[in-house]
Amino acid sequence: MKNIIYKHIRLLSTLSIILIITSMTSCNNDDDNASGTGPVITEIRNYAASPNDTLVDKIVPGQWIVITGKNLKSATKITFNGIPADFNAGLFSNTYAAVQVPAVIPFPSVPANKLNTIQYTTSVGTTTFAFSIVAGPPALVSISNENPVEGDLVTLSGSNLFLINEISFGGKIITDYTAAVDGKSISFVMPNVTTSAPLNIITASGTVTTTFNVNDVTTKSLCNFDNVNTFSWGCATSNSNVDFPGNHGYFAVLDHGTLGPNNGTWWEWGRSINVNSGQWVSAQDLADPVADYAVKFEINVPGEWNGTTIQITRNYDFYAKYEPWKANDKIVSYTTKGKWVTVTIPLSDFKKDGAQASSLTELLGASGSGEFHIQAVSGSKATVTGLRAAVDNIRVVKIN
Repeated sequence: MKNIIYKHIRLLSTLSIILIITSMTSCNNDDDNASGTGPVITEIRNYAASPNDTLVDKIVPGQWIVITGKNLKSATKITFNGIPADFNAGLFSNTYAAVQVPAVIPFPSVPANKLNTIQYTTSVGTTTFAFSIVAGPPALVSISNENPVEGDLVTLSGSNLFLINEISFGGKIITDYTAAVDGKSISFVMPNVTTSAPLNIITASGTVTTTFNVNDVTTKSLCNFDNVNTFSWGCATSNSNVDFPGNHGYFAVLDHGTLGPNNGTWWEWGRSINVNSGQWVSAQDLADPVADYAVKFEINVPGEWNGTTIQITRNYDFYAKYEPWKANDKIVSYTTKGKWVTVTIPLSDFKKDGAQASSLTELLGASGSGEFHIQAVSGSKATVTGLRAAVDNIRVVKIN
């Protein structure tokens, strides 16, 4: 996915902070606020050892900086655009303070009198320093449904998704949307769109564009069960918009009851989707990194799903797993509540004997093509529920 992604500066260790502060203060003898006066900020520097500790003229959320001035040692509160920052004042000197700008600043809701301000409070007093604080470039993490139908609710998730200038979905300008104040999501109801194109979001701080089309069930498709129908066997197909509303024509239906432990007989009826050989990645692109591509499909799970593992494989070789009922190291029942959602599985997730493929050629062969198989199996424990799920629009696309 071609994102203009702001990469947060990594949190340095306590030791490195101490070393940098020590380096900056080694030539400064004013380590105590003997005057008992309030703090003074004179400039903002890049957080790095000399000679890279240069002056900066603007900062972004998540950035590490060094505040320089006087009487800074006994800090009790530091805010950026009114948002408090976490810090360890024990590492500050009287003239330098290394601090990380809060990772999330809800710019649209910041009061006008707080915009572009750093407020520094110590046990003696407070000072406000005017300084340019800007949102980082937008980053896109996921699209709830890349192929919605008219009337579906679509949610775009990521970071810095505020101060929106324009959103284009499948070539259609979206004018009616709701952006979260923390910049982590944008939601809209899908209008009538008959064209396909990348998703494009333009904000006051940058642009993010997908490398693949949205509202497109044909391009890069291995099987869409309609005009690209390479489905072979394994389960039933349907086009019922009563059972699975919001569909694009025909789709496959996985349907089985609870499974006992270590049940790998995926070839039983209703437990697999087997698609004839198709082009996963063009032969001329096989030198690209494995992580630049992903398997995608839409899935609709109207009921509860807990315990069944969906295995995805090319030619029964490398495998990847899809287990949305595992969340944050917990086992919970999963459902899409009868809505279609997009599943994205990077090709870097595919493994053979526990090891990832070192190249696309190792994973996909010299031709970049192969069969596609979805297999429903159980692990070491019996499944809590069965699985009834519709799957559509199987494809492999470039995501980076």
